[in-house]
Amino acid sequence: MATLFARYRVADYAAWKSVYDEVAGLQKAAGVTSHGVYQAEADRNDVTIYHEFATVEAAKAFAGPPDFKAAMQRAGVVGAPDIWITNRVGGG
Repeated sequence: MATLFARYRVADYAAWKSVYDEVAGLQKAAGVTSHGVYQAEADRNDVTIYHEFATVEAAKAFAGPPDFKAAMQRAGVVGAPDIWITNRVGGG
């Protein structure tokens, strides 16, 4: 199982979350099996998300499509996100 994490600043969390929820169908079509949203305690516009996939290849493919980049811009993401992909290696 692979997990893609992304951390970024958003201009307005509520506006960002609305767009995030709107693209749920795109996430599912891309192979997302689980996802979550986290906000920094001190700054609600500091957002970290995760998306789980069956493979690392699927996670890498998810990060590139123009549909998702356009949605991030429309959602008010400020600057470039910090994105990393992990591969689960054990139970727990």
